[in-house]
Amino acid sequence: MARTNVLQSEEELRRHFPVSMERAKLKVLDRLDRHCADFIARSPFLCIGTSRPDGCADVSPRGDPPGFVHVADAHTLLIPDRPGNNRLDTMSNIMHNPAVGLIFLIPGLGETLRVNGDAAIIDDQAELARFEFRRHIPRVAIAVTVREAFIHCAKAIKRSHLWEEDAKIDPASFTRIGDILSDHIKGGKSGDEIEGILKENYRTQLY
Repeated sequence: MARTNVLQSEEELRRHFPVSMERAKLKVLDRLDRHCADFIARSPFLCIGTSRPDGCADVSPRGDPPGFVHVADAHTLLIPDRPGNNRLDTMSNIMHNPAVGLIFLIPGLGETLRVNGDAAIIDDQAELARFEFRRHIPRVAIAVTVREAFIHCAKAIKRSHLWEEDAKIDPASFTRIGDILSDHIKGGKSGDEIEGILKENYRTQLY
């Protein structure tokens, strides 16, 4: 689809917006301070952004009980890798381009924490042992060297009503994920079969 009025430079972009407030610049840290560490300790969910070798961007969720991300020091955090679909998109991308962007969320809190840095995949058994959960130890972890950390305002969360009870949908009102995947895969298994596989996978393969 052809697009018109596409902006060609950052200068053109910035003409549409007022100058950012000074505090928006001053709030950016080059490390994790005690407030950032406390935020991470309370967060059960994050999204991590990476880039594929072909330049295409990718983002993936990570979740566990609050405190699942370990702040090793002011410049280092560790994220355990829990069982997934073994596509390994995020970690494969890191092997080609270590730059990552993280956003941490705390249910009920509007503000989020953004962390940017460089990542590496580690298999140090001593480090991995700290992430043991239900007698399962992750195979590897993502180690992030922090370059930037800052609090992001609550406007997006407030506009979305993300944490409000009346914003939740009735799952029955949405097409079953099994049916969606059956359509996407285009044959092989029915929606009912995929629903059964998902249910068993969630029951036995979380850790």
